[in-house]
Amino acid sequence: MTVEKTIARSVCPLDCPDTCGLHVTLEGERITRVTGDPDHPVTRGTICHKVRHFPARVHHPDRLLYPMKRIGPKGEGQFKRITWEEALEEITRRFQGAARSHGPESILPYSYYGNMGIVNNGSMDRRFFHRLGATRLKRTICNVAGNAGFEMTMGLKGALDPEDTIHSRYVILWGGDFVSTNMHQMMFLSEARKRGARIIAVDVRRNRTARWADEFIQLYPGTDAALALGMMHVMVEEGLTDDPFIRENTIGWESFRERVREYPPEAVQRVTGVSADTIRRLAREYAAAEPSLIRIGNGLQHHDNGGMTVRTLACLPALTGQWKYRGGGALKENGLSAVNKERLERPDLLPDPSVRSVNMIHLGDVLLDATPPVTCLFVYTTNPAAVAPSQEKVIRGLLREDLFTVVHELFLTDTARYADLVLPATSHFENLDLYKSYWHLYVQVARPIIQPPGEAWSNYRLFRTLAERMGFTDPCFSDEPEEIIRQALTHPDNPCLQGIDVDDLMEKGIAKVDLSSSPLFPERLAHPGEKIALYSERMKRAGLDPLPSYQPLPEGKDATDPLDAAHPFMLISPPNHQFLNTSMGNLPPLRRMEGQPLLEIHPYDAAALGIEDENPVRVKNERGSCLLTARVTEDVLPGVVVSTGLWWRDNHLDGHGGINRLTPDREADLGGGAVFFSTAVSVEKEEKADC
Repeated sequence: MTVEKTIARSVCPLDCPDTCGLHVTLEGERITRVTGDPDHPVTRGTICHKVRHFPARVHHPDRLLYPMKRIGPKGEGQFKRITWEEALEEITRRFQGAARSHGPESILPYSYYGNMGIVNNGSMDRRFFHRLGATRLKRTICNVAGNAGFEMTMGLKGALDPEDTIHSRYVILWGGDFVSTNMHQMMFLSEARKRGARIIAVDVRRNRTARWADEFIQLYPGTDAALALGMMHVMVEEGLTDDPFIRENTIGWESFRERVREYPPEAVQRVTGVSADTIRRLAREYAAAEPSLIRIGNGLQHHDNGGMTVRTLACLPALTGQWKYRGGGALKENGLSAVNKERLERPDLLPDPSVRSVNMIHLGDVLLDATPPVTCLFVYTTNPAAVAPSQEKVIRGLLREDLFTVVHELFLTDTARYADLVLPATSHFENLDLYKSYWHLYVQVARPIIQPPGEAWSNYRLFRTLAERMGFTDPCFSDEPEEIIRQALTHPDNPCLQGIDVDDLMEKGIAKVDLSSSPLFPERLAHPGEKIALYSERMKRAGLDPLPSYQPLPEGKDATDPLDAAHPFMLISPPNHQFLNTSMGNLPPLRRMEGQPLLEIHPYDAAALGIEDENPVRVKNERGSCLLTARVTEDVLPGVVVSTGLWWRDNHLDGHGGINRLTPDREADLGGGAVFFSTAVSVEKEEKADC
């Protein structure tokens, strides 16, 4: 019997700026192929290799199908099947008991953006935990430091349409491997290159983007702000600035000009490792181009000085007036499609608005030392046992026998192995949801195209049901998904959303926000309160330097300041090509293509340590250790080692976990962001590895 093939439209839910439109081929109730939607204005039918493997993910034989209860020691992954009724009864009883014994603050939700759907990861769940009075979670692990820094300079997160970057004529790709993490930006820049653009990559490692660019400028980790200040020093001293634009559209020019004079290229060379001649040439080329663009990546913000670094880079376009030109300026993240979080999340439901909040990067400390103690942990759309920093503390916390842990997931992840209850979750192909990009300017709706397998529930259904079980009668817990989508897009404070016809969006599945309703130049910059802050009063009020500056890392090095002998290397852990954090990391074809967890080390350092290619190496510091396989390469600088990607625990040589056993859980200078890349380590050859 021939099964009829149909094609449905969908959206990629992964935490990626591209938010691609998809075409999904179905044969009966089975997804057999995923390709790009050729009619999507930005992604244009092109998708990454990861997403083509969605059929294997959604129909994976290890997909969780039923609620399960732990029957063995925590961490061993031994469970028995139970009913949803038993699971809901257990959660309700435990939550009510915790609230009576220790107060509702003893309950902690822990989530991030494994699924970027706004309905299923940002509405009913937030309402439930707010109404419960649970501890609030600051979701800071990825991009907040850089976004806060950009806003300190520009007053908003995003200010340009990436589709306009085809008009850019000089592009600096700064601190990101965009070939792996923003492939459609690279498509636009390929068109810009055909039109004559020159493209520079600035990074600490020769990655795919560095090899693709016309020129690669390599610097030491955490010194990006110094390089930007050195460029601005040259531009000021050589009269390469657009003084009329500066006078009319910025504040703090005189103080700023004195600050950049403190960063002559020779001094910056000693910090960054970039030659003074290169700094001068880069500054002159950048200043001469119209339009010039800086695409700011996520990597450089994952340092203690990450917020100030992005705040400093965001000043560069103002000096030559690049905001006047189509395709000019700087792009960190699109804030122009911001939805109405107040209506989505309903913080007004909190019984006590002063309820404590905790930073998600401090999960280990919170589980081990919080007062009142966290007695219930509810994890969904994230995998903290692999993703959170300072893993040794996180695992000790998850092992607490007095901690009741619920994990709602598609698979038995590293985190789910520590759960008391594991609940089966739907994939995005099984839900109605709204998606927005943090890069392009389109919002999209995806409808369910297959039925949930087994007894899988969506986040929306789970938290709506738990609200009923807990006796919450507020009308918002009866909102249907389509009504939640309407609430999200009804946002008086964001004029860019006001032109979206929700009925038309629900029918067509895609709509573009109206950038013209709130243009940066000249309308917004004409207002005194909206000018570009070369000198930032907000920074001053926060007790920070109001002017751009470079601050050395507290745990790190620059080109002339070696680390202590105990930890002589800076460790960087950027994303790999085949996974997105740990998502997709359990698919055998992608694992085979990615290979194995590696440590890239420069030949000079490898020779000094007696390390050769393929040797097992122990990487360690005072927080923990990790066993990796060496790759000797000149892609990294001496004194710098790199391990790409987050792997599931059983992929590591010793089976004990990955690179986040070494990373610190300090907060960055702005926004409480994570500082994964400010990690000092030692490296030694492992003579006998349990492989």
